[in-house]
Amino acid sequence: MRCPKCQYISFDNGARCRNCGYEFSLTTPPQAIDLPIHTDEPIGPLADFALEGSRQTPRTDSTAADTIAPAPRPITSSFDLPLFKDRKISDDAPRVVAPATPRHPLAVRRATPTSPRPASAPEEPLLGFTNEEPSRVRPFAPSVTTTRADPEDVPAAATLIPRVSAAVLDAVVLSTIASIVFYLTLRICGLTWAHATVIPLVPFVSFLLLIAGGYFTLFTAAGGQTIGKMAAGIRVVPMEMESGRVPLGHSVMRAAGYAVSALPAGLGFLPALVGEEKRAVHDRLADTRVVKV
Repeated sequence: MRCPKCQYISFDNGARCRNCGYEFSLTTPPQAIDLPIHTDEPIGPLADFALEGSRQTPRTDSTAADTIAPAPRPITSSFDLPLFKDRKISDDAPRVVAPATPRHPLAVRRATPTSPRPASAPEEPLLGFTNEEPSRVRPFAPSVTTTRADPEDVPAAATLIPRVSAAVLDAVVLSTIASIVFYLTLRICGLTWAHATVIPLVPFVSFLLLIAGGYFTLFTAAGGQTIGKMAAGIRVVPMEMESGRVPLGHSVMRAAGYAVSALPAGLGFLPALVGEEKRAVHDRLADTRVVKV
């Protein structure tokens, strides 16, 4: 509640103001404002003006007649609009003015004659290039059919002694790797040499065969030489090439072919002793041969 004297606002409904002690009963109640009901009849200073669309009849007194504005003139054409009042060009005027002298039709016109160039004058090449048609045959295109080199340039096949020496040296390397693996296996399992038989034989041998296969595969694919072949001076090359690397798939096949050559009591190595190419069974399976470096 708000005090009319000190304008103090309180939230209780007491008879006196808590701030100044003014009695609220002494305050005269505000008078209600009587608002007139709106009708169509104009009220106030605008009563003399006529309302557009009003149903009332215009006033006939002289004062109202002097103050009523004249009715606007209706728009009958586009020239009555403000943007088109200064227009001087008629809409019926032609947009394109025809020339005074008519031209010939397009089918009758003739092109401007050009003087022919003398035949004796040679045509100058642009940017220093000749006008000759280039040859369609590429001079440096490789031939489709490959021919092998002369027999004198083909490296000779490796003999028995270098191949045996390389095999022995590779066997020594693989035996050393197997011994290291076996020793590390015992140390990891906490066993001694007396308990070596505890290690399962089949899984351990399979693991050593995987190491040997990876040894021959990677060295053959990398450069065609294992450690033994490097020392013996021989190299494994593809059959159709005198030099080059052996593909990885052929290297895998050659490493697996060692087992095929060794299984029938080593009879698969005997073809390396005879013939001109001296290729064993694993060489024929992998389509490779061993040559001297």
